Amino acid sequence: MDDIPLITRVDGSVGRLRLNRPDRHNAFDDRLIDDLTAGIRRLGGLADIRAIVLEGAGPSFSAGADLGWMRRLASASESENLADAQALAGLMEGLATVPKPTIAAVHGNVFGGGVGLVAACDIAIAADDAWFALSEVRLGLIPAVISPYVVRAVGARAARRLMLTGERFSALEAQRIGLVHDVVPGHLLEPAVRTLLDRLADGGPQAQAAVKALLDDIEARPASASIDLTAGRIAAIRASAEGQEGVQAFLEKRRPAWSGGS
Repeated sequence: MDDIPLITRVDGSVGRLRLNRPDRHNAFDDRLIDDLTAGIRRLGGLADIRAIVLEGAGPSFSAGADLGWMRRLASASESENLADAQALAGLMEGLATVPKPTIAAVHGNVFGGGVGLVAACDIAIAADDAWFALSEVRLGLIPAVISPYVVRAVGARAARRLMLTGERFSALEAQRIGLVHDVVPGHLLEPAVRTLLDRLADGGPQAQAAVKALLDDIEARPASASIDLTAGRIAAIRASAEGQEGVQAFLEKRRPAWSGGS
């Protein structure tokens, strides 16, 4: 199943979406984005599904964007980048608004858009070996599409530092700032998810869907109102000279021009 980027499984009343590109640390490209969007929609429409678990195969949850995908986008036009960014925005919004409780079961590397997936889930549990980073600025890019969900999860102040520095931070720091709810030893990640699923099963499914809708409605600015804004911002900067230089430097394994070194 190595050529299947997403494994969708129904386990009783639980739907599981497993990112299945372990050799690429579950970095996502346009195909995985489309498959994940469709998987979320499918599970969200099944009456018997009470909760959805998002997890990753192999050593990482998700290392963000795939290198080959980034290479194609670096040479794409702004309009092509816009369409691509809107697809990613649709994925994030679909994950955030699916009418089922969602759980991110996180381990290993969680970078860039992977952080966005965690933030868009209702509940997140991390193994103690997880490391996070919003490293887009180091490529001359910005975490635009995922920003509404990250800010909603950790607050504007913490997001400002992490997005400006691109620094790595631990699972315990992710818990402290609110990105994840619990941190457990790696071998206890699945038991912790199971415990949480049991707790969710005690709630009424219609009430849980209504809670999610309520929380979205009372947000000062729902993330869905930011889709065009954020997709436009990332499309423009991807097509900019700095954005192309940053991505090209990353692909060539050299320091970008603005870093002052080779």
